[in-house]
Amino acid sequence: MSKQQSKHFPVGWDEERVRNLLAHYEMQTEEEAVAEDEAIFEDPMQTTIDVPTELVPKIRKLIAQHQSR
Repeated sequence: MSKQQSKHFPVGWDEERVRNLLAHYEMQTEEEAVAEDEAIFEDPMQTTIDVPTELVPKIRKLIAQHQSR
């Protein structure tokens, strides 16, 4: 990233955290990636559903409100 580009990160994130995450996924094997993806669906505290795209912003806001409690 050039000095002219500004660096904007989500709250709690910085360049080091982004670089560490990138390194994790760059070094991950295909088998490890598949296992990680499959593990998401095995979590009894999470549910995956299809929703209309136009509802996504409202759902994200609702989740953020729930997590802040």
